[in-house]
Amino acid sequence: MQTIQMSDIYGQYLTMKDEIDAAIQEVIRSTKFIKSGKVLDFEEKLSEYLDTNVISCGNGTDALQLAFMALNLNPGDEIITTPFTFISTVEVLVLLELKPVFVDVCPNKFNIDSSKIEAAITDKTKAILPVHLFGQCADLETIQSLCKKHNLFLVEDACQALGTGFLFNDGTTKKAGTVGDIGCNSFFPSKNLGAFGDGGAVYTNDNELAKTIRSIANHGRKEMYVYERVGLNSRLDSMQAAILEVKLKSIEKHIKARQEAAAFYDFHLKGIEGLQIPTRAEYSTHTFHQYTIKVEKRDELQAFLQKREIPSMVYYPRAIHLQEGYQFLEYKKGDFPHSEKLTETVLSLPMHTELTEEQQRYIVDSIKEFFKNEL
Repeated sequence: MQTIQMSDIYGQYLTMKDEIDAAIQEVIRSTKFIKSGKVLDFEEKLSEYLDTNVISCGNGTDALQLAFMALNLNPGDEIITTPFTFISTVEVLVLLELKPVFVDVCPNKFNIDSSKIEAAITDKTKAILPVHLFGQCADLETIQSLCKKHNLFLVEDACQALGTGFLFNDGTTKKAGTVGDIGCNSFFPSKNLGAFGDGGAVYTNDNELAKTIRSIANHGRKEMYVYERVGLNSRLDSMQAAILEVKLKSIEKHIKARQEAAAFYDFHLKGIEGLQIPTRAEYSTHTFHQYTIKVEKRDELQAFLQKREIPSMVYYPRAIHLQEGYQFLEYKKGDFPHSEKLTETVLSLPMHTELTEEQQRYIVDSIKEFFKNEL
């Protein structure tokens, strides 16, 4: 059996090696390395896939920063979000002198609890920032209704959910990141659509907002050497765009492979006392950027799997409100009990497009052995 990888980026590359290598060589021959050539081609193709405007940028963190810079908010404006996420979600708000206001998550779906959001809205609230954690959408229809009711922006952190579908009550479907005013994505190598380096993108259905975001990402430029606003230098390079354009052709196949791997885990891990498999939301598909279980004896299981040469990861071991660098927000332990409990119990198993049945069987058999020994 081949060594089990947490995310087998090289194995996936081998399945499309010739096309990726050719695309890289094409960029080198063209010498169009920055904001042209393959970057424009990729933006166009991703726009077609998502049915929205796409502005590529340097990474997912930049995507979030570009989104909030484009909204012309003021220092001290409040943004409602989740404390159970990667640090970038909150980091950019603080850098822009906005105030993160946390709402706890649903203990089973891991995303922000939409039923608790309205109680956190004040006259200083300007936006809601849900995170589609691990590949499943937050409750966007409810959140969108709250935004309309209170005249708020809806910005989606869709960095872990490219290709996920949100299912509205009327039967229509939209891709994660395309429901709100702005969506943000990361092309970090292990993502559903991953580059061979950093990369990100911002989505919006608003053409004027798209122009503003594109300007901000290019130093605030209006035209050559004419700058209409303060901006950033945040760009996806042509080499990464060429790789992503090739991989985008297989995105649905890759999502299906992740979903099939998740179904295998579900079938074999369901019903084990002391372990909870991922909960599916009725309003969202799941693209399984991560397959994350909940286990009371998480650390013991992780150590057991490590001895079996089975990798696993804890996303995330500490909620943001308890991080040293964010104590100035004046939250305390116990404020968000579901998020805090998850940091003690979540464990992500190997999840990628190249998992074999032999590897997965070894993983689930090992987990079953751990719990058998615990009885």
